[in-house]
Amino acid sequence: MAVFPDRETAMAAAPHDPDAPAFVRRCVNLADPRLGAVALAASDEFFAAKERMLDPAPAQFYPGRYDEHGKWMDGWESRRRRRGGHDWCIVRLARRGTLAGLDIDTSHFTGNFPPGASVDACCLADGENPGEDAAWFPLLAPVALRGNSHHYFALSEARPVTHLRLNIHPDGGIARFRAYGMPAFDPRGAGEDGLIELSSALHGGTALAANNEHFGPASVMLLPGRGVNMGDGWETRRRREPGSDWCLIALGHPGVVERIEIDTAHFKGNFPDRCSIQAARVEGGAPESLVTQAMFWEELLPEQPMRADAIHVFRSELRALGPVSHVRFNMIPDGGVSRLRLWGRPV
Repeated sequence: MAVFPDRETAMAAAPHDPDAPAFVRRCVNLADPRLGAVALAASDEFFAAKERMLDPAPAQFYPGRYDEHGKWMDGWESRRRRRGGHDWCIVRLARRGTLAGLDIDTSHFTGNFPPGASVDACCLADGENPGEDAAWFPLLAPVALRGNSHHYFALSEARPVTHLRLNIHPDGGIARFRAYGMPAFDPRGAGEDGLIELSSALHGGTALAANNEHFGPASVMLLPGRGVNMGDGWETRRRREPGSDWCLIALGHPGVVERIEIDTAHFKGNFPDRCSIQAARVEGGAPESLVTQAMFWEELLPEQPMRADAIHVFRSELRALGPVSHVRFNMIPDGGVSRLRLWGRPV
C-alpha cells in the first residue's frame, strides 16, 4: 500500500463528508487494503500507481512534489491515451460481498480527471483471480465525472461479487475508489474456542455513529490486527465538560457475546480511565434513532478500569443479555482505543 508523509495527521484531520449517503456509514469499504483488498492489474499507471487509489487515508496534494514521470499525484493516473480505447484497473475485494454503493473520488485531479467512468464486476471462487474468460457483468453504467469531487453511486445489484473493474473513459486519474457493502458472513472464521469476532469489519461490523472522532474514526477499532501506532485507533478530543465519549457499533451478525477485548495499544498518556459497553438486539432503525435508544440499553460490560498500552480481556465480567445486534461503547471520560473485539456465537 502506498504511504505518504503525515498519514496519521491526514486521517485524523479528515472530517466525514457531510454529503456522503447512508451507505458510507452503514457499510464496510470492501476495497480497503487494511482488510485485504488488492489492486491486481491496470492497463496503465504511468503517472501514479494503482495501489494509491485504495489508500484508506484521504487523498493529499503536495504542490512541489515531482518524480521521474512528472507531477506526483495521490491516486491512480494513466498517461494521455492517443490511440482510442480506455484505461481500466481490476480490484480484488477484501471479501466476497454484496455492494450498496461506490465512491469514485477525483480529489485534487483538476485538469487530468477522466470525464467518465463505469464499473464491471464478477464473482469467483475463493483464491481465484479473473482471467481473459472471466464473466464480467455491468455494475455501474457509464457516468460523468467532475474534477476534485466525490461521486457517490447507490447500487441495487443483489449478486455477490469478489472483483471489480473500474473503467475510466478514456484516461486520467482517480484519487480514491471505495466499494461499500456487506461481506458474506463466513463461520469458518471461528477461533479455537468456537467463537466468532462478531464486531469485525470482515464480518460486517460497522461504526454507525460517534459523539467525537477528532483524532481518529471509531471504525478503525473494528479492523484486523493490532494498531501500528497511536494514529491507528479511535481517539476523541480532550473532554472539557461533564459526561463521557461513546460510539455506536452494529455487529456483523447478531450473537451471544462471550468475550470482549479492548486494546489500548500505543495509547499511553491518553487512554480512557474507564470503559463500559451497553448492548441490545435491534431490528432496523436509523442511526439517529439508535443513538437515542442506546442511552437506555442494558449494560453488557459494567465499568472497568483501563490501562495504558495493553490488551484487556473480559469474560466473567459480562452480563447475560442473550443475543445482541448493536453495542454502545463508552470511553470514560475520553481518550483513545486501538481495537475493540466482541467475540461470541452467532444466532
